Amino acid sequence: MPNTESSDRHFFNSFSLILGILIVLAVILFVFARMIGRDTQGREVLLDPMRLKDVQQNIAPFAHAAVAGHDNSALAVLAAPKSDAPAADVPTTGEQAFTKVCSACHSLGINGAPKMGDHAAWGPRIAQGKDALYAHVIAGKGNMPARAGTTWPDATIHMAVDYMVSLNK
Repeated sequence: MPNTESSDRHFFNSFSLILGILIVLAVILFVFARMIGRDTQGREVLLDPMRLKDVQQNIAPFAHAAVAGHDNSALAVLAAPKSDAPAADVPTTGEQAFTKVCSACHSLGINGAPKMGDHAAWGPRIAQGKDALYAHVIAGKGNMPARAGTTWPDATIHMAVDYMVSLNK
């Protein structure tokens, strides 16, 4: 019996010693990594242009107010629309419009949208006429938001509807 007790004590002491050595080694590696990373963190992370841009956006004033009796000419520049701004990303064909937005729901039938190629679901809709379909897309219907969630002009909406109808006849 005394032999088992001695063996258990020896195992416990050896296990504790190895565990302690591993913990000390982990702490030493952590300290060493922090010492190495201290220099690169300031140079690589804190001065990263993307991070600096985000910080500038976060600390920028959220509003500009005109104050009576002061020079407010800078506000006119902020409020003026940019004439050289790129046009909104509006598709030029019905297929592009379908691929860009409509296919998100209509290719899989998500949220009750009639699935492309399902002639049983599209038949009654097509029977209502294209003008009714245009109106439903522009005003929104069911789970579909108005203009399918875009700001596209009516002509683009009509091209998308025409393309989808042509695929489901």
